[in-house]
Amino acid sequence: MAFIRPAVIVPSHITYPKIEIWMPVVQGLPDPRAQSLINETIRKEANRLAGEQGSLDEPHGEMLGWFEVKTNEKGVLSLSLFNYAYTGGAHGMTLQKSLTFLTRTGEVYTLPQLFKPGSDYVGRISKQVAAQIAERDVPVLQPFERIRRDQDFYIADRSLVVYFQLYELTPYVYGFAYFPISAYSLQDIVAEEGPLGPMVVND
Repeated sequence: MAFIRPAVIVPSHITYPKIEIWMPVVQGLPDPRAQSLINETIRKEANRLAGEQGSLDEPHGEMLGWFEVKTNEKGVLSLSLFNYAYTGGAHGMTLQKSLTFLTRTGEVYTLPQLFKPGSDYVGRISKQVAAQIAERDVPVLQPFERIRRDQDFYIADRSLVVYFQLYELTPYVYGFAYFPISAYSLQDIVAEEGPLGPMVVND
């Protein structure tokens, strides 16, 4: 595979009373339209996360947003947006939304789009998640059965990392429950043209 120039990620700092947000801005892509699509998607998702947190009217209310870049290579950009807010009660709440793009098109991918049509990716991934829950003795709020069809995920280190929001699978104190799955273990059902495709190529 020919070298594909990675995106340039520039942090943007946004502040309001009680609010501090660090948001990634993508630069340096050869296609301005794809770059614009990526940045617009990031902005919309960051705003959506902030909106889901509710009011900061509580005297000690606050909000902090930040991001982590998970993959920026082989024409794939995968990142996570985080938003923590305290709106009252015993503790604050952190939300996470991950976005995975092909940088040449700016298209954002859902979990089903990573795999060939008709593939039992839910069953294959769920089996590995269940095994990791047992091996790592992950505390669960109720017995795990299957991931959601649109389970949250990102791509990192040639792995698909599926994860669960706070309270979705584990108690709050456990934090986000992450389950890394080697892309090679799913190679036969990976859609070659999608973001997981380049991760199963030995180059």
